[in-house]
Amino acid sequence: MMDFMGLMKQAQQMQAKMLEAQLELEQIVVEGEAAGGMVKVALTAKGSMKSISIDPSLLKRDEKEILEDLILTAHMQARAKAEDAMAEKMKALTGGLPLPPGLKLPF
Repeated sequence: MMDFMGLMKQAQQMQAKMLEAQLELEQIVVEGEAAGGMVKVALTAKGSMKSISIDPSLLKRDEKEILEDLILTAHMQARAKAEDAMAEKMKALTGGLPLPPGLKLPF
């Protein structure tokens, strides 16, 4: 019984470390750019888009903010669909068995 209790304690510690790492990844912001910096995208290390910037010379000036909002919205929708697909994939890999409550994989 002691081996099982030790294993459970290690699993809980690992889960806590994974949660801490996920929270840290949400705080890290990286930026990508294209066209010599005329288009910039900022994402968290986990892939969530934080902002997008498009140089006005690339489009009609009065439509700049609309385009930025549309791109951000499309990214969020695609990200949600990707997360749903990942959940379905994990469900298939685990044989349909649900993960323990609170356990999230770092994908």
